[in-house]
Parts: sequence; C-alpha cells; structure tokens
Amino acid sequence: MSNAQELNELIQTVRQVEVAVNRMANDTMVGAYLSSFKGRGMDFEDLRDYAPGDDVRHIDWNVSNRLGRPFVKRFREERELGLVLVVDISASGEFGSTGATKRRLAAEVAGTLAFAAARSGDKVGLLLFTDEVELILPPGKGRRHLLRVLREILFFQPVSRGTNPAVALKAVIQRITQRSMAVLISDFLCPPGHDLAQAVGRVNARHDLVCLHLYDPLEVRLPKAGIARFEDAETGEILEVNLSRATNRQTYAEASQQRLAALDLTLQREGVDTLRLKAGQPFAAALQHFFKRRRWRRA
Repeated sequence: MSNAQELNELIQTVRQVEVAVNRMANDTMVGAYLSSFKGRGMDFEDLRDYAPGDDVRHIDWNVSNRLGRPFVKRFREERELGLVLVVDISASGEFGSTGATKRRLAAEVAGTLAFAAARSGDKVGLLLFTDEVELILPPGKGRRHLLRVLREILFFQPVSRGTNPAVALKAVIQRITQRSMAVLISDFLCPPGHDLAQAVGRVNARHDLVCLHLYDPLEVRLPKAGIARFEDAETGEILEVNLSRATNRQTYAEASQQRLAALDLTLQREGVDTLRLKAGQPFAAALQHFFKRRRWRRA
C-alpha cells in the first residue's frame, strides 16, 4: 500500500469517527457533561450580607459569628474547566473479538467527551500512555485540535507495549496545573504491584477524576471451543488451553471476576466514579446516564 493510500485511509477513518462522535455528543450529552461539574467549577470571590432565599449552605459561619449577622459566600463561575483525556494505547487495546478493538472504542468514547466539552467552551487536552507516557497534547480548542486528538488516539505508534495507568496519573499531577476533569480510559490489564491506588487518590484530590474501564467480552468469559492458543499482546507469552473442559472455563471466569472486583474496590476506596464499557456495544446511553447519575449524587 502506498503512502498516499495510507494517508487517505487514515483521513477516512478519522472522519468516520468524527461523524459518529458528533452524533453522540448531542445536547443531552453536553448537559450531562456540564452537570458533572456542579459545585466544583466555582471560585470563591467575596462575602455579602445574607438575603432571604440564599442557600444556607453558603453561609460563612465564622464571619457571621464574628460580626453578629449572617454573611454568605459569593462565587465566580470558573468556565474554562478543562477536560484531560488520559488514554491507554497499550498493545492489549488492539484486541477485539467483536469486530471493534478497544482502541477504536477508546477513540469514540474520548471523542464524544471531547466534542461535548468543546460545545460547552472547554479546552481539551490529551495524554496517551502505555507503561510510560507516550504523548501529551496541551489543552486546546477548535476543530483542528479535536481532529488531532482523534487521530492520535487512533493511530499513534507507541514505543512500549505494556500498561501502567499509575505512570499516566503521576504525569497528570506534574503537568496539568489547572483544575480539570481527568478521564482515565483504559482496559487496566496491568500486572499487580503498580501503585494505582495512590496515584488515583492524588489525582482525584486535585482534579475531578473519572475512570472508564473498557473490556472485551472474551476477557471475562471464554466460549466452549476446544484447544485454543492465546498470546499476551503485551508480553508475547503464549498459552494453550483446552476450552472444552468446563473447569478451565470456570477457573478463567473466576479469575476475571476477582480481578474486576479488586479494581472496583481500589477505585471505590479512592472515591472515583467508574463506568465499565464493553467493546462492540453502543455506549452513548450508558455514558449519558453515568454523568446524569453523578449530577444527582452531587445535587
């Protein structure tokens, strides 16, 4: 295939994803996205006398007690909140048993959020990672910037093959100074021992961290299919398994559930909202419901 043909295919793929995510980043998605910032996109400005009808939660009790009359805090809305997409592009993302790879799903999910953020006037930044930071795009605006975000998620060629979300989250702490919504998009297929909990907690304390866990159905349950040969995309390890045996399939399913439960527990302990999305299935409705649920919980 010539370079011109490769370039044309690349442009066509980016345009296809752009059309899809533009359709999904509708008014409902924009509203759900904006509502997730309720109570967190405001900067304290000054104090004024309390007036009937003011929200009592904004009363500054220390000042009110000192001056003998009630005062409420005034806030200035911080509009340029910023969205930082932290996307896993490790080798395991190229797997797809349903015709759609996890990396393609990551691009569509990230693109939907990016276009929703852009429609609300927010800047969008991008951090791509494997078991090291592969690329950082500073927050920006405009269609050209959004198309580059999509292009990099789809086609960036990483140096490494492994997965380590903690490395990416530490980079967010070091590089992103403005308080933002940080969306970590990963399959979390990484060896145990990485300091994920501490990194998640540190980012969530400074920013508003959301985790979107992408997975393929075969990562959870295997079919009855005779002798199967598996290759780990990140390590190259090859394993043959007899899937005709129910005990082998059951062992695999139990190990998968234990891994997912451990991940959920880690994220829950750090107070991070998490959504699990299956490759090959529509995700727009689930994404909208997820952000709406965050709004209801914070109201």
